[in-house]
Amino acid sequence: MEFKKYRKSFRHFLSIPFIWMMIIPVIILDIMLFFYQNTAMRLYEIPRAQRNHYVILDRQKLSYLNWFEKLNCAYCGYANGMFAYALEVAARTEKYWCGIKHSKQNRKYHVHEHHKTFLEYGDEEAYRKL
Repeated sequence: MEFKKYRKSFRHFLSIPFIWMMIIPVIILDIMLFFYQNTAMRLYEIPRAQRNHYVILDRQKLSYLNWFEKLNCAYCGYANGMFAYALEVAARTEKYWCGIKHSKQNRKYHVHEHHKTFLEYGDEEAYRKL
């Protein structure tokens, strides 16, 4: 049992650089979304998503976590929040440019809340009326 615990912690230790190097594309995504929302979305008058509604940094404030756990919680709150924020920005863009639902057999991914207002897949008549 003790050997398994050691192996597990060693595997975790080996994965740390690969997990943390993802901070670079997440920061780049954050910067790019800032510029995208403040240029293209303003030009098209697409309502902008509020970043602070998605990026929530609060778990690192829990007193029962050690400094490393707090750091990891802050990282997860930032990274997962950025991906949720990016999904919302993309969803609003999709709603503006192409509000057509996907076919039912292709709905294996998370469908954002705007999708329910999209035109039905294959409804050419409704699409032409836009």
